[in-house]
Amino acid sequence: MSTRFDGRVALVTGAGSGIGAACAARLAAEGAFVGVLDLRAAAAKAAAAAIRARGGTAIALTCDVSDEKQVEEAVATLVASFGRVDVLHSNAAALDADVYGRDRELDALDPAVWDRTMEVNLRGAMLAVKHTVPAMRDGGAIVLTSSVSALVGDTVHAAYGASKAALIGFTRYVATMYGSRGVRCNAVAPALVLTPAARRALSPAQLADKAAERLLPWPCTVEDVASLVSFLASDEARCITGQTVVIDSGTLAHRPQHAVQQWRENQ
Repeated sequence: MSTRFDGRVALVTGAGSGIGAACAARLAAEGAFVGVLDLRAAAAKAAAAAIRARGGTAIALTCDVSDEKQVEEAVATLVASFGRVDVLHSNAAALDADVYGRDRELDALDPAVWDRTMEVNLRGAMLAVKHTVPAMRDGGAIVLTSSVSALVGDTVHAAYGASKAALIGFTRYVATMYGSRGVRCNAVAPALVLTPAARRALSPAQLADKAAERLLPWPCTVEDVASLVSFLASDEARCITGQTVVIDSGTLAHRPQHAVQQWRENQ
């Protein structure tokens, strides 16, 4: 593993599991001191402990990213421990059953679901940027987790898709505001990543549908996303900013014949 983040300090939100945990582990394996932030204290502690067990350096931070005071305190704790922040990976999202699971058809959508989705997915990213940028002493790199749901429509999850689309615009604004200070900001837009939680949530038929939409025979894994995030956060990507990089095994690169067939059958 490379040492391209030796001596650098990274904060990863939503890092208790899934993509966030993999990205935190990857940054630590490449030398970063990592703040592992999650709403779930036990998950943050477990992810940080796993990093330390592999020889990395990490501290667990518990925070609701939609609460500014909590975000400010979490960043202050990280800075007090390591002196600054060099990398921010804002990955936290409202994916629990009470929010994402109720983000269904608009004509039946509870506005509270919409509001909470925006609070976590969009406001949370804004607050993370707001409070880490001042701690980026010599420039820095920010990577936001968007989604392919930002780029296409669907019959459900309008709140989630809208929040992720807003993050793409937000990425450009952050890149523009802070580029002169050497701070870069990019977004990644994964398709479905087959985490254990995703496999539990999807039926065999749904998994087959997702497979039919891909050009490649393999789905994205959390490690694939972590590789991309690590690259964008590194000096190897020093001239890349304001961009959104899709990582989807080719899902959006072609006309979705499987979905078109389903649409025709329903007419």
